[in-house]
Amino acid sequence: GAKPPLRSRNGSQSSELVGTPCRYSAGAVAPLDGALRQNTGSPPSAPNPLSRVPSGASISAVCSLMSGTGRGYRDARAGSRGYGDTVPPTSTHRPTPALAPARPGREWKRPPHARVRRIRDRLRELYGIPRMAPHGRPLDELILTVLSQSTNDRNRDVAFLRLRERFAAPGEPIDYAAMLAAPVSDVEEAIRPGGISKVKSVRIQAILAAIAACARDPDDPLSLEWMRDAPLSESRAYLCALPGVGRKTAACVLLFSYGLPDVPVDTHVSRVGTRLRLFRPGAPFEELHDQMLALTPRGHELELHVNLLRHGRRTCHARNPSCDECALARMCPSRALFAGPA
Repeated sequence: GAKPPLRSRNGSQSSELVGTPCRYSAGAVAPLDGALRQNTGSPPSAPNPLSRVPSGASISAVCSLMSGTGRGYRDARAGSRGYGDTVPPTSTHRPTPALAPARPGREWKRPPHARVRRIRDRLRELYGIPRMAPHGRPLDELILTVLSQSTNDRNRDVAFLRLRERFAAPGEPIDYAAMLAAPVSDVEEAIRPGGISKVKSVRIQAILAAIAACARDPDDPLSLEWMRDAPLSESRAYLCALPGVGRKTAACVLLFSYGLPDVPVDTHVSRVGTRLRLFRPGAPFEELHDQMLALTPRGHELELHVNLLRHGRRTCHARNPSCDECALARMCPSRALFAGPA
């Protein structure tokens, strides 16, 4: 059956380790695996459930293999190392030594669609076009996104793997009904490697209880399958009404589970978009999501989200953005705030 959400980022392992929605590949070139969040780091010290993992595989890819929750990406451009690598792929772009001064203080205006398309096309030259087959496991995506809060990929993935080993039979999906019925201490212990486990364990059970309390499927009170065909606004409002769930988490569930036209705006997308003045400076996250949806060409939600996120991680860093090496420098009204002297 369809496999759900975990993200992997090791560009060297075999495609069998990734196992879901979208991978980066280069035409006829063998698939290259990518990832969706931060560096996974090295496996934890023994004892741990990852001891039987092939050497060189990322933790995220391991979770894809062992928990049935993989997400990879596909890059249309040959030579790409896949989404999320810290080393940018080879590019024909050469840094521009001198940049014209910008006017970062001018009044913000909604960017024209032509400018958004130019930014999309420039990012496409750098990172390719991600393609995704929706994995169809919204509850896994929801819990995974909760686990990702305030931690990195490695810790999040280990936490999800431990949840699966605690609440799923071998080869079966997680039994969320059992997770809801279990003592909160059991959930807390399972997700401890993901950080702030006391808060997250309570939140996970609160989310499951809220879903069960207003079940749409009498045969499966925890099913979210109805979202596949429901109006987007209805599904988004339902998710945002769950305890601790906001627009970003809701967008992750809708986009990655069912390919619905919503765009997650995380801290990287927010930072890059604000510096490019795609967003109104100081706008709250609710407004950022509305603006992102308004400016994103229909059908390009995944591409713009993934490539803005990649650019934020590789180049447009929070404190010291690499403006002198940025392929978007000439399009960026904020470059004078960060670029060095000519």
